[in-house]
Amino acid sequence: MLNVQVVLFDGFDLLDAIAPYEVFCAANLKAANSFDVQLVTAEGARLVSSGINGLPIEASGKLDPQRADIIVVPGASGEVDEDGPDSVPAILGRAAQSELTDLMKVALARENCIVVTVCGGSLVLAMSGLLEGRPAVTNHLGMDFLGATGAVPIAARVVDDGNLISGGGVTSGLDVALYVVERELGPQIAHAVEQLFEFERRGTVWRAAGLVPKASKASAPATASATVRSDEMASAGLHRSDEREPSQASAAALFSEQNETAGFDGDWDTVIATPVGKLQVMLSISIKDGVIQGTATQGNETVSFLEPKLQYNKLSWSLRITKPMRLNLKFEVTVEGDAMLGVAKAGVLPASKVTGMRISQVSTLQATTRES
Repeated sequence: MLNVQVVLFDGFDLLDAIAPYEVFCAANLKAANSFDVQLVTAEGARLVSSGINGLPIEASGKLDPQRADIIVVPGASGEVDEDGPDSVPAILGRAAQSELTDLMKVALARENCIVVTVCGGSLVLAMSGLLEGRPAVTNHLGMDFLGATGAVPIAARVVDDGNLISGGGVTSGLDVALYVVERELGPQIAHAVEQLFEFERRGTVWRAAGLVPKASKASAPATASATVRSDEMASAGLHRSDEREPSQASAAALFSEQNETAGFDGDWDTVIATPVGKLQVMLSISIKDGVIQGTATQGNETVSFLEPKLQYNKLSWSLRITKPMRLNLKFEVTVEGDAMLGVAKAGVLPASKVTGMRISQVSTLQATTRES
């Protein structure tokens, strides 16, 4: 008998959890003593409020990754377009910061334990860095965010990566559970459950097997890279009708760039207001001879800017953060005097506001370079 544990957390989506629960229970009717199905939490037996009108569901025990053969992690139900405490990202973030992360780390380390995620359940694990480099799927709204965590987003209804099987949005919980039943008990039992439910599993299950399809060629026009927006030209002091000599135009652009780069140098005490809380990060920025360098320090961890670019009055870069979750964030900021303002974005999540104050004109980065 296979032990199936369906994980609940405050704000979980009912259909994500109950649909697989019912599939496994139905399979047990068709193949006696095949599954022992339980509702559990990371904390132990308790009433858990779902994200649908706070409907309480009772969990009978604590998640035990050493005992489980199959663990199901659902997504959340809440506000999609907001960034408050009842938003889906905030609910998933709280789940990712709970004891659930350590327990799921144990589960994923066991080859004979299958971890099944439904919808945002993939994001709960991905936020904690547990899916880095692994193919997975989530709700279509969260696919960019999934990629920003280091996972490999696959646009399929069900993705099979060995001991990790993920399902897409909402009703995909039925599909992924039926697939697991077929994989573990065979197609006849899965078909019998489909007949009982009057439901047919949809989509081809993606696996890293067989021939790899040919990649489609980029269809962007060859002249696209040479196209310059008129508003960008205006920002640089250049116009299509500009009659100045090329050397004069270049000098003007260089003077403008030098003035702009000077505004970003220094150490910046910044705050990133994410949907799951405020992050205090120290930025050190140095721009010299056209070379942009930057680091971000959070606690005792310092990471370098990735692909920093200065375009007129905006500085942009990518940054991999690990606290309170693992994310690849894309920053875009401007400065006015000693004040910094901008946004940090991960996938389709609401942009997080970035605010900062310059605390030193000479960055720690520059000081270190001079000493060496």
